Amino acid sequence: MGGAQSFIRIDTVYSHMDVRDAVEEDAESIAALADVPEDVVENLVHDRSVRVAERKQAGNDPNADTDAVDSELLGFVSFDVHDQTVHVTQVGGTTDACERLLSEPVRFAAGEGLDVELLVEQNAADLQTAAQAAGFQEAGDGPVFRGSPTIRYYQQP
Repeated sequence: MGGAQSFIRIDTVYSHMDVRDAVEEDAESIAALADVPEDVVENLVHDRSVRVAERKQAGNDPNADTDAVDSELLGFVSFDVHDQTVHVTQVGGTTDACERLLSEPVRFAAGEGLDVELLVEQNAADLQTAAQAAGFQEAGDGPVFRGSPTIRYYQQP
């Protein structure tokens, strides 16, 4: 049994993560992730492109007549376009979900021939990691946001 071995890495996180357009019913869960009022998120869902990542799990209630599917919201991303750039306006959730969700505005930008910009607070190490893993490059300091300095990330899909 000598010889070279090859290993295949299987990313199980993505295989159990579905991404879809956000709907108004997601507002409560998104608001909890973003730490903002629910009505702000409802407006966000109506005014911007918003995607959510969720993990669906089959329910195992022995008293249920059908297989129930429960879902857990893992993260969200919102983005819009102005000045010929797709701007990620908010992103939150698990690091893996954020990394996956950041591909949504990048995919949109690639289809439209636009660049993508993302601002990340300097103390948000997990989001910085997700941005870099999603292919964003650090492009210098960004503006101060809610009293925190930010880092500007940029990508040309």
